[in-house]
Amino acid sequence: MSNRKVVLVDGVRTPFCRISSEYADLRSYDLARLALKGLKEKLALDENPPDQVIMGTVISNVATSNVARDAMLGAGFAVSTPAYTVTQACISSNRAITNACDQIMTGHAETVVAGGVEVMSDTPIGFSKAFRKRLMALPKAKGPADLLKIFKGFRLSELKPQQPAVAEFSTGLTMGEDADQLAAEFGISREEQDAYAMRSHQLAAQAWAEGRLAEQVLTISPPPHFRVLAEDNTFRADTSMEKLAGLKPVFVKPHGTVTAGNASPLTDGASAVALMSAGQAQRKGYRPLARIVDYVYTGQNPRGELLLGPAYAIPRLLARQKLTLSDIDVFELHEAFAGQVLANLAALQSRKFAQERLGLDQPVGEIPLEKLNTGGGSLSLGHPFGATGARLVTTAAHRLHQEDGQFALVAACAAGGLGSAILIERI
Repeated sequence: MSNRKVVLVDGVRTPFCRISSEYADLRSYDLARLALKGLKEKLALDENPPDQVIMGTVISNVATSNVARDAMLGAGFAVSTPAYTVTQACISSNRAITNACDQIMTGHAETVVAGGVEVMSDTPIGFSKAFRKRLMALPKAKGPADLLKIFKGFRLSELKPQQPAVAEFSTGLTMGEDADQLAAEFGISREEQDAYAMRSHQLAAQAWAEGRLAEQVLTISPPPHFRVLAEDNTFRADTSMEKLAGLKPVFVKPHGTVTAGNASPLTDGASAVALMSAGQAQRKGYRPLARIVDYVYTGQNPRGELLLGPAYAIPRLLARQKLTLSDIDVFELHEAFAGQVLANLAALQSRKFAQERLGLDQPVGEIPLEKLNTGGGSLSLGHPFGATGARLVTTAAHRLHQEDGQFALVAACAAGGLGSAILIERI
C-alpha cells in the first residue's frame, strides 16, 4: 500500500427493507440518489465535492446501467464529477470502496464517494431467447409478409416470464443449496444455524433499541407514499428457537438445514461512504473515523467452496500485515446464511483446512463471538447485494469507536466463489 493514507470520513445508508415492501415502487436509481444525497448533506460535500463517485450493484436496470452517474446527478453533485458503476456480486460495494482507495493512493483523487445499491423489488423480468429474437427483428419488418416470417412457428410458451435465479452460472446450484452442502461438510447442525440466526436478530434489535445504528442510517420519505422511514424492517425482535425450528428447509428438501429463518432476506437498500486522503481530510477540517489499511480479494472453486471467501481472504490479509486474529478488535462478516458464517469460523479453526487449502502448518485461529457482528448482520439487517459492503465498513468503523478498538476486519463471500477482506484502523 502507498504512503498516501486513505481515511474513511463517514458513511450512511438507507433503511434496509424486505423486497416488495417499502421500496416496491422504486428503482436502484431512487435509493442510490437518496443515499448519495444524504451523505452529501451530512458531510457538506457541496463545499468539498468528490473527484469521483463509484457505486456497486448486481441487478442492473437497463435505463440506468451506470447508476452511479445517474444517481449522483440526481443527488446534486457537480456535473463535472465523473462516476462509474462496478459489479462483483455480493462484494460490489467492497470493490467500489477499494477502487476508491486505489484512486486516492495513486494520487488520482483526493476525495471519492463510494457505495452501492440494490433494489431487488425491481428485478428485470425477461422473455425466452426465441421471443427476444422475434422482437429484435420487428423494427426491420416492412409489411405483413415479414411479420408472418418473424412469427412463424411461434408458441405461447415463448411468452413465459423468466426471472433471474440466484444460482451459480458455472454449477447451476442455488446459493442456498451450496450453503446446505457447506454446512454438512463442516458438521454445522440445523440447531446451531438457528441459534446463530436468533443471535443476529436479537443483536440487531438491541442495537436499534440502544441507538447504535441511528447515526449510520438516514431518515427518508421515499415516494410514492412518502412515509417516514428511519429503521430497517428486516430484523425480527421476537424471534425464538421454537419459531425458527418450525420452518421447513427451503433448498434441499426434506432434509436440508437452510430455512428462511437462518438465511438473509432478499432486501432493497443503498449505502455510501466518503473516502479521502489523510491530507485532504485534515485540510478540509474533517475528523475521520478510520484508516483503510489494506485489502485482499480471493477466488475459490465455485463447486464446494462458493461461500468460503472469508476463510481464504482473512489469512492472506493478516499475513500481508503481519497480524493475527488476536490483534483484531472488531469483526464484521457478511451473513449470507448462518451455516455459511459458522462454516467459515470452523474453517479458520481447522488444522486440516489450514494445511490442505491454505498451505499453513497451523490453523488460522478462532474469531470470538463477542467480537463478531455485535449489532446484528445480514441475516437480520438484510442483504441488498450491491450495498452490503459499505454497510459493513461503516459499521466496523463506528464499532471501533463504540467499543474502543484499534483494528477492524471486514470480510465477505460472493457468488462466483469470490472473497473479500478489508482491514481498517481507528483514528
